[in-house]
Amino acid sequence: MSVSNPAEFRNAIPWRAGAGLAPKRGAILIIADDSDLAEAMRTALEGAGFVVQIASSVREGLRVGSLHGASTIIVERGADGSDRLKVVEALRAADDQTPVMVVGVSESVEERIAYIRSGADDYLARPFDLREMTARVEALLRRCREDRKTVLHVGAIEIDLVGRAVRCMGRSVDLLPREFTLLEYFARHPKQTLSRRQLLEDIWRSKSHVKTNVVDVQVGTLRRKLDPTGERRFIVSVRGAGFRLEPDGLD
Repeated sequence: MSVSNPAEFRNAIPWRAGAGLAPKRGAILIIADDSDLAEAMRTALEGAGFVVQIASSVREGLRVGSLHGASTIIVERGADGSDRLKVVEALRAADDQTPVMVVGVSESVEERIAYIRSGADDYLARPFDLREMTARVEALLRRCREDRKTVLHVGAIEIDLVGRAVRCMGRSVDLLPREFTLLEYFARHPKQTLSRRQLLEDIWRSKSHVKTNVVDVQVGTLRRKLDPTGERRFIVSVRGAGFRLEPDGLD
């Protein structure tokens, strides 16, 4: 079955309100072969205030509705694991950023990595506690809401994600597209040490063909633009580890 057509994800979904609950917290679509597992997840999620729709296969999931209006999709990694992977890839190719959690018995770390790299937001290995599953769904929704903010305020730095404008200590900062993306990434990971490899993979989408010194050059340029006077350091080097954003700068 092909899932390459993003339009298949765009029809309305007939959400089933659970146990008389109003859809207070959003709608969840579960695609699962295991009906017992699906019903157990539905009970737990409805008990937490969500509205849940179950599809027993990828084909049915595409037929009964898209993720239009859905808060999260949970995909059981069943026998047709490759098709489930294509569902995630098709969503992301359609620029649909609805959070996706994959659940299942994973035979290898490589498989879990494949799902995450295809665009899945989380992988929960069976057996798992339903309370943990519900908590992870809630965490995905919180992260999604944070990611949808149009303006990031991190210490003395303000980033307008829509207008692509930056201010630092009240001063406008003119950044090139790559510099803007790099700063946004730092702002989403404040006070965390980010390695050169991590920046290469997540910003340059490269593992080998870009030399690591391009990271140092871009970080150096960004550092100078944030503080041309050199009085405060917003991006500091961590010897042997990478770089860290100090939101308020260091003297």
